[in-house]
Amino acid sequence: MKKISMKCISAALVICLSMTACGERSEPVPEIAETSAGVSSEVTDSAETSSAASEKEDFFGNDYDPFADDYDPYGDGGAVTVTADNAHIAETENTQAPAEQKETDKPAQTTVTTAAETAAKPSSETSSATQSTKAETGSASEEKASEDVELVISVPNGWNDGTADYSQIDGTVKNKSSASVDGWTATIYVGKSASVEQSWNCGIELKDGKMTVTPVEHNKTITSGGEGTFGMILKNPGDIDTGKAELVCSMGAFAASSSGSGSSGSNGTPPAAPVQEKDVPAPTTDDWLSVKGNKIVDSSGREVWLTGVNWFGYNTGTNTFDGLWACDLNTSLKSIADHGFNLLRVPISAELINNWSSGNYPTANFNQATNSYLVGMNSLEIFDYVIGQCRANGIKIMIDIHSAKTDAMGHMKNMWYEGNVTEKDYLAALSWMAERYKNDDTIIAYDLKNEPHGKANESPRAKWDNSKDNDNWKYVAEKAAKAVLGKNPNVLVMVEGIEIYPTDIKSNGDFGSTDPSDYYSTWWGGNLRGVKNDPIDLGKYQNKIVYSPHDYGPAVYQQEWFKGDYTYNSLYKDAWYDNWFYIQDENIAPLLIGEWGGFMTQPNLKWMTYLRQLIKEKRINHTFWCFNANSGDTGGLVKDDFTTWDNEKYEFVKEVLWQEDGKFVGLDHEIPLGSNGKALGK
Repeated sequence: MKKISMKCISAALVICLSMTACGERSEPVPEIAETSAGVSSEVTDSAETSSAASEKEDFFGNDYDPFADDYDPYGDGGAVTVTADNAHIAETENTQAPAEQKETDKPAQTTVTTAAETAAKPSSETSSATQSTKAETGSASEEKASEDVELVISVPNGWNDGTADYSQIDGTVKNKSSASVDGWTATIYVGKSASVEQSWNCGIELKDGKMTVTPVEHNKTITSGGEGTFGMILKNPGDIDTGKAELVCSMGAFAASSSGSGSSGSNGTPPAAPVQEKDVPAPTTDDWLSVKGNKIVDSSGREVWLTGVNWFGYNTGTNTFDGLWACDLNTSLKSIADHGFNLLRVPISAELINNWSSGNYPTANFNQATNSYLVGMNSLEIFDYVIGQCRANGIKIMIDIHSAKTDAMGHMKNMWYEGNVTEKDYLAALSWMAERYKNDDTIIAYDLKNEPHGKANESPRAKWDNSKDNDNWKYVAEKAAKAVLGKNPNVLVMVEGIEIYPTDIKSNGDFGSTDPSDYYSTWWGGNLRGVKNDPIDLGKYQNKIVYSPHDYGPAVYQQEWFKGDYTYNSLYKDAWYDNWFYIQDENIAPLLIGEWGGFMTQPNLKWMTYLRQLIKEKRINHTFWCFNANSGDTGGLVKDDFTTWDNEKYEFVKEVLWQEDGKFVGLDHEIPLGSNGKALGK
């Protein structure tokens, strides 16, 4: 389609100050029929898929970088943190950067800060920033007439942590025209002292109270009838002058169509009333798991199925779960259990753990009015509170060392060490956690390090061979596993892969080549080809090893196997089997896919449906990415209020949650999984 170089200022602006956030995209997705042989032709033959396929090469180019604001999808959650003096956020780069990506694709350096460095007093009122916003704009909606494009802004949450005010702003760009919007810029005016704490689905430049919001790759183009969402947390926001907000877009020619309702509550489970904390049962030690062949089994030898979800924040500088600025912790944990997730993967930094071990407790950033029962606890005490509530709800926990340093972009670092966090510090963090919780089987597994990676010509970069080099992830993973199992021999240890692996072991087994063409390349953490030649050796602890690849779809990066008309069989042959599935198929060890997921739109939905088929048919353990709404390149299971569930996505994932006789199955022998599940022993 020829693009017309035309600038248009949207004629519609809807200002919402309701207490619920704008929702995810509600663009319809074709109904998919699935069979044991694979996904039916409805996936590839739908109008939406055909359209995506026809524009794929233009949509994804070699420099496609959807992770521009993310935690990761990814990663650390679409969360970019800056200091109060650094109000400009440059659009950050791909957190999954395969070998095809340019070497210049590096994120801007960001500095993680907490909301406060001292404990805050409880507050039962909303922040002054939110109150001043309401006073200026009123509760009624303000609208400028248009039937083409709308910018919807809401300020659903405001709070004070005892040292500063915070406000959450959510935005939605709605395209009600008959043609695509190809690029857009939103301008929002706030107080001159405002700074950006976190953002998702956007890049932000903030100068003298003028906040310029630009899209990331996945929401830059908004198709007819579609929408793109973004959001941010502002520190000391002052007056948020929504009356001056505007949207500038560049698009092709289109004919106006009727405007939609703009409702954010459709296709979502309404927020539940906050729940009281549950009585916490005493810790137990009868739920430990082990490995038998390619299965994970309980103490009686019964096969179990770990089907969980990720919730990040302990790695980003929030020092607790992201989203507690909006949601109630007790309600959220209960809701995760009620929805049938029996394992919670908790990304955390080695630096935070070592702070705790030395008696230093960085401040946890949360809404003190919404989570008043956490006021007065330090960040470690809040973590222990989380463990207790997970236990009470029948949820098990997997600790994931997501980054060496506490940094929303820390997962982008290649190695398990960074700066003043050395390999020794990394191992010490694992050892301390294993020792502290060795008598509590709520924490049932440790993911030793998230996504070790690095390209052929990067230094340092992770490799996998039989050496004792300090960049050999296989060797370090064995040391890390023994650091954990030496303190608690009962837990499972998850070992992820790397990014590259030599195509010719005889000539390049030491990873000496810097030529990318000499390597197989895949997702960070997803390359476990080295296990075939150099498997992890844990000696007497060998029955505790689980390999844990990550896998994503074309909405994250257009890998070679996504080009053309790929199928379930082609993905199995070109990517999954040789990268990691052979480990389970050849009875070497079990697998747990630690991260997979994404938006419920094409072309991502096709890949996600095929991977779900593999998980279901082969009964692969997994933890879905993710619960968080602020994962910039995947979205979350909850919407921007961190409370309303995205029903469409949840129903998709529900098919691969462990269920028997209409009940979700937990991993605790006595405590049922939520209100809709049962205990393992029952």
